Amino acid sequence: MTGTPPPGPPRVQTRITVPDPKIMVNLLGAGDEILRLVERSVNSDVHVRGNEITITGAPADNAVAERLFSELLELIEKGETLTTDAVRRTVGMLEQGGAERPAEVLTLNILSRRGRTIRPKTLGQKRYVDAIDAHTIVFGIGPAGTGKTYLAMAKAVQALQAKQVDRIILTRPAVEAGERLGFLPGTLNEKIDPYLRPLYDALHDMLDPESIPKLMAAGTIEVAPLAYMRGRAQPYDARVLTPEGFKPFGSLQIGDLVIGSDGTPTPVIGIYPQGPKKVYRVTTQDGSSTLCCGEHLWTVATPDDKRRGRRRTIETQDMIGNEWRGHTRRYELPVVAPVQMEPQDVPLDPYALGLLLGDGAFSTRATPTFCTADPELAVAMERAIPDVELIRKSDYDYVLRHVHGGRGIALANPATAALRELGLAGAKSGTKFIPDIYRQNSLQVRLAVLQGLLDTDGGPATQPGRTCRVQYSTTSPQLRDDVVYLVQSLGGVATWRLREAEGRKPGFANGRPVPYRSDCYVVEIRLPAGIEPFRLSRKRRLYDAHGGGRPMRFIDSIIPAGVQETMCIQVAAEDSLYVTDEFLVTHNTLNDAFIILDEAQNTTPEQMKMFLTRLGFNSKIVVTGDVTQVDLPGGTTSGLRVVREILENVEDVHFAQLSSSDVVRHKLVGEIVDAYARWDAERENQQAQSVHAVPGRTAQGGRAGRRR
Repeated sequence: MTGTPPPGPPRVQTRITVPDPKIMVNLLGAGDEILRLVERSVNSDVHVRGNEITITGAPADNAVAERLFSELLELIEKGETLTTDAVRRTVGMLEQGGAERPAEVLTLNILSRRGRTIRPKTLGQKRYVDAIDAHTIVFGIGPAGTGKTYLAMAKAVQALQAKQVDRIILTRPAVEAGERLGFLPGTLNEKIDPYLRPLYDALHDMLDPESIPKLMAAGTIEVAPLAYMRGRAQPYDARVLTPEGFKPFGSLQIGDLVIGSDGTPTPVIGIYPQGPKKVYRVTTQDGSSTLCCGEHLWTVATPDDKRRGRRRTIETQDMIGNEWRGHTRRYELPVVAPVQMEPQDVPLDPYALGLLLGDGAFSTRATPTFCTADPELAVAMERAIPDVELIRKSDYDYVLRHVHGGRGIALANPATAALRELGLAGAKSGTKFIPDIYRQNSLQVRLAVLQGLLDTDGGPATQPGRTCRVQYSTTSPQLRDDVVYLVQSLGGVATWRLREAEGRKPGFANGRPVPYRSDCYVVEIRLPAGIEPFRLSRKRRLYDAHGGGRPMRFIDSIIPAGVQETMCIQVAAEDSLYVTDEFLVTHNTLNDAFIILDEAQNTTPEQMKMFLTRLGFNSKIVVTGDVTQVDLPGGTTSGLRVVREILENVEDVHFAQLSSSDVVRHKLVGEIVDAYARWDAERENQQAQSVHAVPGRTAQGGRAGRRR
């Protein structure tokens, strides 16, 4: 005798009233297709009569159906047109549970263009988008069709439009070509376009097609294969400024200090050899130059940028051929702030040294002399050198004598002793120089030397309606270069020109002509505000009355310079700028950028590390990939596979895992993904069982040892 089945839970009725007929029409769908889909998706019976929905079933089932209708009604009230896809996704999210409401997920707008809105469509996508907002580095890992790249692109465009970042960098490894694109026919763009096409297509969905070429030309959007992104590099023999002076670029090690754009030391936190690369010589209008590769970054300001009060970061190769706009230079570089170097003790007061280099005589056989028409300078000289007094020999000539000398007493002259120690004793006007101990010294020492030189052989050069320049003249080519060095180290700009002695109109002394015997170098100087070039009262008053203007450096030319071994560095400075040859300010990481690495499963661990350490300040990185679709050569480990165990516990790094339930393509795609996952799991299980089943073999495949 068959037993009576246990009674089921009591059936109850729940009623929902929809007062607006338009909302009811949308809720039911064309031909009641929405209603039929809801009926198939819930265990309760659903009946509609007029503006009332009746749900009949077990209390728990009714609660599920009632929540489903509540979410669908909220979607309609927020202006959404209900579709069967939205219903399926709402049902899926309710089945998954979680704190997020489906109506909130499906109405989270990221971008809207021409009536089309981009938003997450699944719970996993919503959490992925939220993670991008909340973290600096986000890994979006999951199967194809889950919207990993598309949503990341939408967030990047949103950040650009909201001015949260200044540029978008899109990159992916071109593994299918082995990253050896040089052997393929066509231009570089024609070679790499097939591998970047998905990124271009997504861009065209989110931005006006007409604006994309302009944004790419301006460097606001950069699309490049990973192999072409890593080489922001300089040659090993380029120079970089440190607190102890310039050093070869290739001698740097992690932890070394270099000078940043603010003139203060900043540590090197990354060094990346780049191998041989084609390099270019970048020259500025003041004659300074350095070498770098085509992908090397520069922070510049064009005339349009300056009107808008902004700067941009651009690659060397993007400036080639565009250095000039008409008769004006296009790209202005930032000028380094006055550089802070390590202070050192010096044997002679720096201002006194500058005065002597300008108007002193350094004979090895006689007491040093000083020539000036300004008694103010003679007094300053006497006060600056202990135990020395200036004895006037004529209207302009003075002798630097020891205060206790004379009367048959032989005492070493402090000035003479210092000049000998510095290697200046016997130097003539054409061979004078600034000793290294003064060049590589504190800001105060360097400025004092320059002031002494300008108070003697320099002066303000005024022109009606213009700010005041400073001119300095010398017959010594080494002293010319040293003055340029001092000016640049103080945040200024200096150019020089040659005035040849031959053919020059003679000067006059005591009413008779005196021909010039040596060529003269005239240095034109601009110093930043706060750096006073003169101590001499009459020169200082004239300079202050006209103002010194603003030092500016512009890129003048960029020309090929062969192929050299290169490397790049990363510094900890907030703006990622550092000082290279001749005090040029250059750049090497990605600040204020939204960076997306797509198809990251095809990176090696080394490439992944290189990419992640490019992160600059106020930037965000999103890495997307599918670890089940690795195209790397056999035996090569995917960087995406290992990065999780390396960075799992690093703060501000998030791993978002998407699954087949987040697929937003044809519904078959999710089923295909699940089928392959089951097949892979069965194969792994069978292989494991076959290994254990072979007699005499260990689980690792080795032959088991025999007992004796």
